[in-house]
Amino acid sequence: MQKIKQNDEVIIIAGKDKGSIGTITKVSSSKVVVEGLNLAKKHVRPNPNAGVAGGIVSTEMPIAISNIAIYNSATKKADRVGIRTDKEGNRERFFKSNGESIV
Repeated sequence: MQKIKQNDEVIIIAGKDKGSIGTITKVSSSKVVVEGLNLAKKHVRPNPNAGVAGGIVSTEMPIAISNIAIYNSATKKADRVGIRTDKEGNRERFFKSNGESIV
């Protein structure tokens, strides 16, 4: 079970967007893409056959998993994630600071 998943609310703990809160849109093995954060300008060549106008486009770039932490809305801080089994034997993620399960 992964500690960080898609649609989790995370906070950036290192880099140019430090302190910003966003939602994960894509997760790979060691990097994540956070919605609206870590934007970079890309120069796009026009392609009339595909209907692309071209110009300078802002795109979301991946961030290393080590530079993000899951955001605990109860404490309004970054938190660590633990994995435990509940009474039915299902694995669940929980916040280490207060023991609440992550929905």
